[in-house]
Amino acid sequence: MILFPAIDLKDGACVRLKLGDMAEATVYNDDPAAQARAFADMGFDWLHVVDLNGAFEGRSVNGTAVEAILAATEMKVELGGGIRDLAGIESWLAKGVTRVILGTVAVRNPDLVRQACARFPGRIVVGIDARSGKVAVEGWAEASELAAVDLAKKFEDAGVAAIVYTDIDRDGILKGINFEATLQLAHAVSIPVIASGGLASIADIERLIQPDCAILEGAISGRAIYDGRLDPRAALALIAQSREPA
Repeated sequence: MILFPAIDLKDGACVRLKLGDMAEATVYNDDPAAQARAFADMGFDWLHVVDLNGAFEGRSVNGTAVEAILAATEMKVELGGGIRDLAGIESWLAKGVTRVILGTVAVRNPDLVRQACARFPGRIVVGIDARSGKVAVEGWAEASELAAVDLAKKFEDAGVAAIVYTDIDRDGILKGINFEATLQLAHAVSIPVIASGGLASIADIERLIQPDCAILEGAISGRAIYDGRLDPRAALALIAQSREPA
């Protein structure tokens, strides 16, 4: 079980959105590199980074901030937001990103995902953002009639390293992870699934380390850490303890 702290980038700053609304952004740190170092000091191994402007504009916008993050820490970084072609994927992997997350393009051009997985084995993640079980794209601005589970199944044999499943209806409002939908998706495919959206407290961590959640690769936490509702060290200690043999 991996706990991924999140850095969402808007106009060069670390923010958290409420229900995916760019107008509902709370700025937590105007120095993303310093925030990344703080997460590393807390003991995290991975970092989940999203270029929010990029997700809406369809191209990398906060590249300078991402490069500063990569320079500031040895953490493994997975990056999403506005990466829509092989050149962009290759560029970010060459700059030190561990895994690239493909979201909108996974819906618009699934063949690109397959090509990327073949060229960069183990380094491509598919981001599935859903509202009421239906996939949303273009920075969550557009809804589709495609079910999240159906999209995930399209990549069953593609070599995708993981799926980040975000419940938009819970993102940034601290209502707790949608375990029912997340586990349903995890059981529907053999691809490892990462839970995103709603992680609120240590209670979610306690739920994540239960046996039925062992199927998940991990979970992403944003606002709960920034607001102090989740003690990162306590959460990481609980996860480490759960790995110890009984």
